[in-house]
Amino acid sequence: MPPGKSPAILELRYFQLRNSADGQMQRTSDFLRQIHMPALQRAGGKLQGAFANLIAPNGPFVLALSSFASLGAMDEALQKIASDKQYQKELEALESKGGLSYVRFETNLLRAFPTMPEVEVPSTEPKRAARIFELRTYESNNPVTLKRKIAMFETGGEIAIFRRVGLQPVFFAEAIAGSHMPNLTYMLCYDSLSAREKNWAAFVSDAEWLKLRGTPGLSDPEVVSNISNMLLRPLAFSPVR
Repeated sequence: MPPGKSPAILELRYFQLRNSADGQMQRTSDFLRQIHMPALQRAGGKLQGAFANLIAPNGPFVLALSSFASLGAMDEALQKIASDKQYQKELEALESKGGLSYVRFETNLLRAFPTMPEVEVPSTEPKRAARIFELRTYESNNPVTLKRKIAMFETGGEIAIFRRVGLQPVFFAEAIAGSHMPNLTYMLCYDSLSAREKNWAAFVSDAEWLKLRGTPGLSDPEVVSNISNMLLRPLAFSPVR
């Protein structure tokens, strides 16, 4: 772990939308950009990213990625937002337009890996095209097998292999509250869909990876019970893009 850095608490908040005359994609985007992001910053948290589904089940949706220094800091931030008069006034103005800004939202809470304790924001040059992001979740049969899979990333060198073959991490984290537990979730970014295919092909044929996954007790069936993924596009105001 980098000196002085404790693993951040990450919130993945999914806003489920409906294609309707309410314009839910735009309304939820406006809420996050104009209301939620400033209020979260005033309260001590940070909106790290905002994404819409590109290739994913259960769309349309917007995914907001937020970070907090600790669970205590998150609780304090939520209390501050609840009593933030500016936030409440702006929220009431948005909802007074009638219709629905979204159908519902769900939240998953994660704790970042110690060796990657914060969200890594990719560098962005002026006028650079937005990247494509992939969110991957690995479910395990029980906490013991999950611990083994996390160790493959943390101390076994899997994250280092990712970086070497061009799979750029944004975060790695273990779920502490949410669905399909126990699991870990991570996010990668790519310049394009073709770059994604090229980089994953390099990974699955990498000699170090083949050696690691061939270690007794570390094959996929022994540590992972299910893998799910989704491809996302960043919204125009997303810090991670």
